[in-house]
Amino acid sequence: MPYEVQGVVSRAKGEPVSLETVLVPDPGPGEAVVNVRACGVCHTDLHYREGGINDDFPFLLGHEAAGVVEAVGEGVTDLEPGDYVILNWRAVCGTCRACKRGKPWYCFSTFNASQPMTLSDGTKLSPALGVGAFLEKTLVHSGQCTKVDKRAEPAVAGLLGCGVMAGLGAAINTGAVTRGDSVAVIGCGGVGDAAIAGAKLAGATTIVAIDRDDRKLDWAKDFGATHTVNSTDLTEAQVVEAMQDATRGFGPDVVIDAVGRPETWRQAFYGRDLAGTVVLVGVPTPEMRLDDLPLIDFFSRGGSLKSSWYGDCLPSRDFPMLVDLYLQGRLPLDKFVTERIGVDGVEQAFERMHRGEVLRSVVTF
Repeated sequence: MPYEVQGVVSRAKGEPVSLETVLVPDPGPGEAVVNVRACGVCHTDLHYREGGINDDFPFLLGHEAAGVVEAVGEGVTDLEPGDYVILNWRAVCGTCRACKRGKPWYCFSTFNASQPMTLSDGTKLSPALGVGAFLEKTLVHSGQCTKVDKRAEPAVAGLLGCGVMAGLGAAINTGAVTRGDSVAVIGCGGVGDAAIAGAKLAGATTIVAIDRDDRKLDWAKDFGATHTVNSTDLTEAQVVEAMQDATRGFGPDVVIDAVGRPETWRQAFYGRDLAGTVVLVGVPTPEMRLDDLPLIDFFSRGGSLKSSWYGDCLPSRDFPMLVDLYLQGRLPLDKFVTERIGVDGVEQAFERMHRGEVLRSVVTF
């Protein structure tokens, strides 16, 4: 018999979400049902509601979650009921060309559950990023469950399921920040602050935080920023100059664009040191273009221009390690949790997110 729970559903583009009865089937082969303990309200969920991902409405929102395995399906051997897990949206296959090359974080054939979750009238739901976790129980592929130390509070651990991992990974994995590096981060919301925390953890000595909101710049200092720049009244050239001024005139070794707009990417491109690295982790919209960069500048400045997908993470490797660092007091994941809310408070949390009042609202069960 399916589980009957209340979940947050987005029925139509731009309309407020609703709390509705969701039917969660028993797990089939390779699947698991997870009792969700906490799920962060991520900007990607808002993108789904606004139709910015695709138009496969209705969506079951929520994907940045931690919980406890309730049941597993046939053939699942590495999970059992009672396991404490973080959910991820890139369950690697192990057999595609990326996995065979030893780069499973680029897996081209990731897994999701085969069975659909539905509304009570049988309407199939599209789970956000193949998870759907704004409800007490959810159905996922077993590979989407990563076991971690159960001492980590779910509201904190679950944030590694998306935004915080994206920022940490942009610094540590994609940007390969290391001891003594200088780093600039453009955009100091949850992802940007996670990149700052990752840069500090990796040993960066200079970390420049750039944003248009002084409140966010204060948050950035809490995560390790050594310099802050309010770019509200600055031209692109002045932002570039500010990055260089903070790094002895050279520019940072790594610049992470956590905004994802042409103007911020240009700032990152020209602000970095010669042969420095640009990491794009902020997600552009489809109509954004870069049409005014001379090709000679790409050639003459050298370095690396990278995009970061999910922080180029491998959940089985990164989640347990980062949870351990948190438990050791070396990674302040708890600072990302601005508020804990009920499952009926997601729409209001979207509004606070849009106003820049929170790093993360977390639904707890």
